[in-house]
Amino acid sequence: MKLNPYLTFNGNCAEAFAFYEKCFGAKIGLMMTWRGSPMEAHAQPDQLDKIMHASMLVGDTPLMGADASAAHYQKPHGITVSIGMTEPAEAERVFAALSEGATVTMPLAETFWALRFGMLTDRFGIPWMINCERPQ
Repeated sequence: MKLNPYLTFNGNCAEAFAFYEKCFGAKIGLMMTWRGSPMEAHAQPDQLDKIMHASMLVGDTPLMGADASAAHYQKPHGITVSIGMTEPAEAERVFAALSEGATVTMPLAETFWALRFGMLTDRFGIPWMINCERPQ
C-alpha cells in the first residue's frame, strides 16, 4: 500500500505545478486538460482548458493534482502535506521557495525533534510542513 497526496485547485493547477516544479527541483510527468481527452464531452465548457490530472515525482513520492470545477472546489481543511528531509540546507531552500507569496504559520527553525521544522500555506492555499528530523 502506498499513500500519496492529490491536491485540488481552484483553476490554477497548471500554475501551481509549474511553481512546485521549481520549488522541489522536480519535473512534471503528466499534465492533461479536459480538452482533447476521452472525457472532453463530460466537461463543462469553462472547464475544458483546466487541468484534469497532473503528476510529478518529488523524490520518489508522486504528487498529483487537478482543478476542481468552480461548483465543487473547497479549500484544504484539516490536512497538511508533510515533506521529510535529511539535509537542513535543502529544508531551508524548499521552505524559502514555497514561502514565496505564502502565509508562514511557523517559521523554519530548529526544534527539539528536528534540525529544521516549519509550516506555511502556499499562495495556492495548500498547507505544508517541512521537517528535517534529527539523526537517530
